[in-house]
Amino acid sequence: MTFRLGLTGSIGMGKSTTARLFAEEGCAVWDADAAVHRLYARGGAGVAPIAEAFPEAVVDGAVDRGRLRAIIAGDPGALARIEAIIHPLVAQDRADFVEGQEADVTVLDIPLLYETDGEGALDAVAVVSVAPGVQRERVLARGTMSAADFETIMARQVPDAEKRARADYVIETDTVDHARAQVREILAKIREGQSDA
Repeated sequence: MTFRLGLTGSIGMGKSTTARLFAEEGCAVWDADAAVHRLYARGGAGVAPIAEAFPEAVVDGAVDRGRLRAIIAGDPGALARIEAIIHPLVAQDRADFVEGQEADVTVLDIPLLYETDGEGALDAVAVVSVAPGVQRERVLARGTMSAADFETIMARQVPDAEKRARADYVIETDTVDHARAQVREILAKIREGQSDA
């Protein structure tokens, strides 16, 4: 059976890059954000239930994420309703992916792992982390959000210090080479444990 390693970390911590490093080392990688995109796309399993709850969020047979954000901004209860629809569908997508895996290690890239209490279904959790100043710089350099948007997102996420304390492994993403070395070290420990079992 494949080893299920959760990968998480706050925005701008280097999670996508780290997921790619795991893939380069032969791991299967499932991405929660990509699963949501599939669910929201035309023909996706999330379109009909979202259309039923928020008809104005669906355009041309797909969920319009911009409209969804506007709905969430204007309705304090909307996010919880959307999550109640989407989270079970994402969990099913993840379960289907894991079940079909032949890789010895499956990495599950879940941004809100601790926020959704998702660690119970995993064998271990790795958290990506970097100094707060570097994190802020990375996010704002993307040019996709303001400093205020960044602060709003940070306020909704479990603090980095708590994530680090709860994790089985912490990956410092100050440089790609340093992150790669830590990924290899983690996989060596996991694979050694599997061969002992």
